[in-house]
Amino acid sequence: MKQSNIKVAVQKFGNFLSSMVMPNISAFIAWGLITALFIPTGFFPNENLAKMVSPMVTYLLPILIGYTGGKLVHQERGAVVGAIATMGVIAGADIPMFLGAMVIGPLGGFVIKKFDQLIEGKVKAGFEMLVNNFSAGILGAILAILAFLGVGPAVDVFTGWLVSGVDWLVGTGLLPLTSILIEPAKVLFLNNAINHGVLSPIGVEQVKQTGQSILFLLEANPGPGIGVLLAYMFFGKGTAKKSAPGAGIIHFFGGIHEIYFPYILMRPMLFFAVILGGMSGVFTLVLLGGGLFAPSSPGSIIAITAVTPHHASAYIANFAGVIVAAAVSFIVSSFILKTGKQGEDDLEAAAQKMQEMKGKKSSVSNVLTDQGAIPDNVTKIIFACDAGMGSSAMGASLLRKKVKEAGMNIGVTNMAISNLPTDAQIVITQEELTPRAINKVPNAYHISVDNFLSSPEYDKLISELKFPASSTLHDIVDEAEENGTDNSEQEVSHSDDLLRPENVFINQEFANKEEAIRFAGRALLNAGYVDESYIEAMIERDNMTSTYMGNDVAIPHGTEEAKKAVIKSGFTVLQVPNGVDFDGQKVRLIFGIAGKDGTHLEILSGIAVTCSDMENIEKMAKAKTAQEIIDIIGKK
Repeated sequence: MKQSNIKVAVQKFGNFLSSMVMPNISAFIAWGLITALFIPTGFFPNENLAKMVSPMVTYLLPILIGYTGGKLVHQERGAVVGAIATMGVIAGADIPMFLGAMVIGPLGGFVIKKFDQLIEGKVKAGFEMLVNNFSAGILGAILAILAFLGVGPAVDVFTGWLVSGVDWLVGTGLLPLTSILIEPAKVLFLNNAINHGVLSPIGVEQVKQTGQSILFLLEANPGPGIGVLLAYMFFGKGTAKKSAPGAGIIHFFGGIHEIYFPYILMRPMLFFAVILGGMSGVFTLVLLGGGLFAPSSPGSIIAITAVTPHHASAYIANFAGVIVAAAVSFIVSSFILKTGKQGEDDLEAAAQKMQEMKGKKSSVSNVLTDQGAIPDNVTKIIFACDAGMGSSAMGASLLRKKVKEAGMNIGVTNMAISNLPTDAQIVITQEELTPRAINKVPNAYHISVDNFLSSPEYDKLISELKFPASSTLHDIVDEAEENGTDNSEQEVSHSDDLLRPENVFINQEFANKEEAIRFAGRALLNAGYVDESYIEAMIERDNMTSTYMGNDVAIPHGTEEAKKAVIKSGFTVLQVPNGVDFDGQKVRLIFGIAGKDGTHLEILSGIAVTCSDMENIEKMAKAKTAQEIIDIIGKK
């Protein structure tokens, strides 16, 4: 759990860095094109037009970054203060202040945010505009002065160290070793953070001095990824082999690198393939003098071609770097695939590796970890990824088509995780990114997908939106039947111990869901199923994600860590005829659950089989005795 939290924190920080640069990539490209075309050594030298180059790199690009960084922290007021403060680092340094803007911009947003929180509700009516304008102006001016005196010079020195470090790596022939860090980090969804948060600012400084930078190709090179996908085309099996050609086209020509990550996670030995491929590509670029005059975003062969300096040697060097990286990655990947054991379901297993309950997709596991029921009156579905431009655009396009074919009037859009609105209803992300999306909008319904081209989650979502009443419960029913949990002898052997008449409570009333959950927990405690600590764990679990299941049913239970508080398996039933509110959903039947040694799943399956039928729900909600409810459950 601790490792996962650290990973999410690192990804979140990296995403914040890249989110300051990504929205402004078009400005970088515009500056790069003007530089490549009109400087004295450009394609069309023009002394007058070349005058735009220096102001753009010195003022425009850093101010855009500082503005965006402030906006990420505190909307428009943060953006304005961030831009003002950025002028301080620009004036206080002798080089383009991209890194300085990435520091002072968010700081400006943070300062004005804290000020606004401090005076909230304390400004007299009619003075709001006066206070807002002067506070932003005064704080912005103070930050600009501090940035001029301290931040600008400090970042100037630090950037000089970084550039010198890169020059040293190139001079000693060690730059290819950066692939040992870059290629695995990409699969951890730090690709945009590495490329646009670290390499691009240094690369821009190199472009100003030499006209191009190899740093723009360290992460963006599509060679290592296409090598892996080509190997799967020839030597893969099952779904991986069938989907690899489409993934290869999207990766190489569309620049969506995330699409090949599950193929590597499926066979971790393939990390060696992309590392060796990346190292070979960087070595080739260094040897032949390759590089770009602006960031390549996305990292496709088309984008790389567009920002390659316009002379033959540069094209030869860059294309050679891509081809060599692809060839080495292909050879190593082919060897790994041919000598290793493969299964046809490996791709799905890799994408679902976080599900420890089973080696395949488990709807019971989803019940314990997902965000409860799909919200009512869904009007928009958001497909989110790290940058909001690659995999999310593709996923949104595919899902948009399916929604249209289903005849539903629901909008489907894509965006970066950092830009998710607080009122998001349904958010779809790749599994590795889901924790970050949940941290951003915890109240939304989150869905994880594995294969962008043919994820079964798309069709499942469409089905749940069209038939919302009991889709989640029916999933559990299907799995229960698949695993044979409807065996009558098994029912008899467990029913007496799992549910006793004294643990069924008829005609209850509760003011809120916490009161109901505590009642269910206390009943489990009194019945000898759990220790007292389990009650608080039930509250904590519902606070994490709602335990409402649909069909007027909720199944409160403890967290994963609370399993040690379970003495033996059992459950209690609370009948609430008038209903109790569970996060906006009316619940009439509450099943408090304690599971030990895997019987937790058996309990869930049994409840699901019964509650998938609304007729059973109505009967249990109107039952007059505990035995009536027990009999209905026993008929599953």
